[in-house]
Amino acid sequence: MEAFVVFTTAWTASPQRPSEGFTPNWSQEGFWRQSLRQVVRLSAGGDRVRVRLSNAYGTSPLRVAGASLARTGAGAAVQPGSVRRLTFAGAASVEIPAYGHTVSDAVGLALESGESVTVTLHLDAVTGPATFHAQAFTTSYRGPGDRLADTGGEGFDATTESWYFLSAVEVSAGRRDGIALLGDSITDGFGSTPGADRRWSDALAERTGRPVLNAGIGGNLLLNDSAWYGERSVHRLARDVLDHEGVSTLVVLQGLNDIGFSETDEQLTYKPAPVVEAEELIAGHRELIRRARARGLYVVGATLLPFGGSDHWGEHAAKVSHEVDEWIRCSGEYDAVVDLNRVMADPADPDRLHPAYDFGDHLHPNDAGYEVMAEALAGLLER
Repeated sequence: MEAFVVFTTAWTASPQRPSEGFTPNWSQEGFWRQSLRQVVRLSAGGDRVRVRLSNAYGTSPLRVAGASLARTGAGAAVQPGSVRRLTFAGAASVEIPAYGHTVSDAVGLALESGESVTVTLHLDAVTGPATFHAQAFTTSYRGPGDRLADTGGEGFDATTESWYFLSAVEVSAGRRDGIALLGDSITDGFGSTPGADRRWSDALAERTGRPVLNAGIGGNLLLNDSAWYGERSVHRLARDVLDHEGVSTLVVLQGLNDIGFSETDEQLTYKPAPVVEAEELIAGHRELIRRARARGLYVVGATLLPFGGSDHWGEHAAKVSHEVDEWIRCSGEYDAVVDLNRVMADPADPDRLHPAYDFGDHLHPNDAGYEVMAEALAGLLER
């Protein structure tokens, strides 16, 4: 019967290789004889649900001794009566090959868009360094032993703000109008209030009523791989967007780090940071457009947010960002353009973020800024 159910991806987190970067996490130490409990917010609802687990950067097989899913309670707690044991091809445990992934069998649980679910993994064998998503801006929990059936959160004695192994949650929505946002820390949600689900992807899902997939990675680059900030977006597009269920629209907000990393010597994780020209970035955008269109997606280009006064700003960055934004606006190569640069700019200095939308580093929006971004894109998509 399940073979005839149409699933839609309702939540995603793009996998990253284990690293410390600038976010303290458990990725390099991994897990052993522990349970890992993670909370995610869905952008679509349905009455059946399944999860995707990733071992994309694992160099050995990953054993998951068991997994469960439940409606979220307070903190690490879940709602009594909602716990569902997950299986994998009918088995309670699964071994995911190095560099591989797996999808669980679906379980019955009626969920609504905007509802949070909690996924618990029991990891009884040494995992080694863990494939993860560094910046969740949501608390995840760890506790000793098998805690798959726990409804209370008392047994989870450590917390982190990263996600591990969990890369997608899919629901039986049957709809095929998902919006995927491909980008860097601005898409990932840096500057939004942790634990409040105030990223622009969250605001967009609320504004449009459509499934929204967040394929952002903090620090990500369009043209180059990073040990801390993920594979270049032209490489990860297939895994993080095209291979997910129900996507019809791709929105690209990418290139700011390619331009800005070379302007600072303060952050070691920004290195190496080659100086790039507009023509190189335009070629990268064209490759994203070509690949997405080949899969039938409607492709929207977003101009870069103003970043004057930030550690990414400098004479060369100003020149290249203006050239790239002008190409996005005027070339006609994207199916549509959302001009975030203009809607987010300070009227008194268009190279800077509007003070009301500035998180404080002159680079990332705050909650209000992310709302404005979502409104601008929603208005475009409604035309």
